[in-house]
Amino acid sequence: MSEETPSGAAKFDDRPMRADARRNRDKLIETAAACFAEKGVETSLEDIARRAGVGIGTLYRHFPTRENLVEAVYRREVEFLEAAADDLLARCPPEEALAQWLQLMVGYAATKRGMADSLRILFDARTGIFAEQPSRVARTLERLVSAAARAGRIRQDVEAPDVLQALSSLYSAPATPDWEARSRKVVALIMDGLRWGAPEKN
Repeated sequence: MSEETPSGAAKFDDRPMRADARRNRDKLIETAAACFAEKGVETSLEDIARRAGVGIGTLYRHFPTRENLVEAVYRREVEFLEAAADDLLARCPPEEALAQWLQLMVGYAATKRGMADSLRILFDARTGIFAEQPSRVARTLERLVSAAARAGRIRQDVEAPDVLQALSSLYSAPATPDWEARSRKVVALIMDGLRWGAPEKN
């Protein structure tokens, strides 16, 4: 079967989704995120459907084009980062919440790198995704940085955009087999730099 949208594929609508359909959609998004991170966006859609335990027709009913699936994965990753920040701030000291969240950014970067070509297509098509999602990540990081700074556990002269710029190296680094391990070391070094010179208030 062709990887392009089959003739007559269902289009998105806002009708309520059955529970089983919702589970299938969520599983497809979760599986696609893992596949894109592992193999890039050109991963076979048939393979994604098979790994998700559904038929290719089910995939196309939910996501008529590859870009529809990429956009859903991208939104899911951003929502995950937002929810993770809430959870970490509720459970951990602020600087530990920030450190753990920055490590989660490695997975986010891996998935986003894998979707780069399709994300460029979405950008060229001027979809609303790029007007909303990056700012949500930046606002989430700002919450974490501000909390750690108020606690005196990181240096006071750093802002969220500084950290985002430091994290940009995750996207530009070569896609070597040890990319993830090296990226986690880079994130740990960034966190060490944030802690250097902190007031360390009790």
